[in-house]
Amino acid sequence: MGSVVSCIADALRAVGRAIMAVISAIGRAITAVVNGIVDFLMIIIGCLTCNRVGRRRRGGTTSAV
Repeated sequence: MGSVVSCIADALRAVGRAIMAVISAIGRAITAVVNGIVDFLMIIIGCLTCNRVGRRRRGGTTSAV
């Protein structure tokens, strides 16, 4: 009787792991799509602003000769 319960428990555990794998894959796909949209919008904004958005000025000294 114990082996039957163990077999059922293992089967349910396998089903649970499969469901979690599917949910994880869906989450990763959504993350990839959102990251792609953000990157695309950053490229468009960069083109419209001549890539001046988000750049820091380089601190340097100029010497007058």
